[in-house]
Amino acid sequence: MLDRSLSIIILSFNEEKNIEACLQSILALNCPIFLVDSGSTDQTLGIVEKYPVQVFHHPFENYGAQRNWAFEHLPIQTPWILNMDADHRITPELAIELLQIFSNTISEEIKGFLISRRTLFMGKWMKYGGHYPVYHAILFRKGFGKCEDKLYDQHFVVEGTCETIKTDMIDTLTDSLQSFTERHNRWSTLEAEDQFYGYAAKNTAQLVQAKANGNAQQRRRYAKSLYEKFPLFIRPFVYFIIRYFIKLGFLDGGRGLIFHFLQGFWFRFLVDAKIYELKKKRLGEMKR
Repeated sequence: MLDRSLSIIILSFNEEKNIEACLQSILALNCPIFLVDSGSTDQTLGIVEKYPVQVFHHPFENYGAQRNWAFEHLPIQTPWILNMDADHRITPELAIELLQIFSNTISEEIKGFLISRRTLFMGKWMKYGGHYPVYHAILFRKGFGKCEDKLYDQHFVVEGTCETIKTDMIDTLTDSLQSFTERHNRWSTLEAEDQFYGYAAKNTAQLVQAKANGNAQQRRRYAKSLYEKFPLFIRPFVYFIIRYFIKLGFLDGGRGLIFHFLQGFWFRFLVDAKIYELKKKRLGEMKR
């Protein structure tokens, strides 16, 4: 039982297709659950009423701001916080490992844990293409973690040492190709603006540091920093070739081809196209 050790925070907005499975996966942990909803108009909140969940409401500005608002305003009494989204699922193996971890004394030097997500796309686990394992510091001591102040690709920053958990959390990612492309279209705008205007660069001290020899999360940020140094429109081709052929993304089969092409090429190319558009717009304004 984790009722005195761990609390879980879930963000939601119109998640009637996901929220029940998410909550069902959590019940074995028997810990406080907090849901921060940003104005759902579907059956999300009605479904949540059936579960022991404390519901709070807050307008959505961006993902990082919503997470950090939750850390500052929710009445969390436990020393540890686990962050989830409605499309995440705790596997039985992860639940067992968490119960084992919190049944023992955790060294005060450990401030967080890295957990990998097992991405499901069209019902299939994407095992290859460098997409697994992908670690995130979603579990940390209260007061020692926060979310990056970025428009897109936000990670949790933990002040102190993080250890790695062996088992996975499931990320169902999307319920349809339509929602997948719509979400990635929105995200491409945020990523393009972040790169073009350098919003993230202004807060580098508050971001996950890019380190070639750091932990899994820092190494991934380092790889992305290298990617961003490549020329526009060339880097999506290079990335897709590395991901699909060198890192064996083709082994994920037909659904893997769709996923790696859309997420590993189309999305990246769209980001570059929007950066190009922003550059042209600025050039036009300078000529006026």
